[in-house]
Amino acid sequence: MTTIPSTSTAAAGSSAAGSQSGLIANYELFLNILTTQIQNQDPLDPLDSAEYTSQLVEYSNVEQSIQQNKNLEEIIASLQSSQSLSYVNYIGNEVTADASTTALSGSQASWDYDITEAATGTFEIRNSGGAVVYSGDVELDAGSGTFHWNGQTDSGQDAVDGLYTISFDVKDASSRSEAVRTTVSGVVDSVDWSSGEPILQVGNQRFPVSAVMSVARPS
Repeated sequence: MTTIPSTSTAAAGSSAAGSQSGLIANYELFLNILTTQIQNQDPLDPLDSAEYTSQLVEYSNVEQSIQQNKNLEEIIASLQSSQSLSYVNYIGNEVTADASTTALSGSQASWDYDITEAATGTFEIRNSGGAVVYSGDVELDAGSGTFHWNGQTDSGQDAVDGLYTISFDVKDASSRSEAVRTTVSGVVDSVDWSSGEPILQVGNQRFPVSAVMSVARPS
């Protein structure tokens, strides 16, 4: 199922609304001051015309700022809507992506990998902030495989749902370092925005749109 939350849009709207409120407050304050000044000026010594013109220019600038802010809100909303719709185009297309980053959901996360030779060593799983949340020893058989993680951290706590990246440091029987490839290819089944970043579902794999390396029509 494709879901489209309003998290980023709401945040942007809230920020824009706050800016607009501030401008309107300044605008109304200016009008009050200018009106009071005109009403209470000395008829024998009225406000200098040049100064009055300058204040009118300030009035115009504040009014333009409010209008520009409204226009900016409309542009941001339009861009966010267009961007969200563009991600839908991934559905049904075949993608190849760097699958070292995947999504933990419901205490389940997995990474498909390929390695030329059987190897042993260590692995680390990092959260989106780059901090290591889980690590340990690992033995990988030659060929393709899947690494599963139940979401438990080194401290025994359950990691929160989100994006996590795995890395391996392994060597073969001859003590040579082996590269572990974690790319994945397949047809996109759905796009999920619930985490705040578009996540593509390809079979049982989930990864962010930012990890996509290529897109093609399915053969």
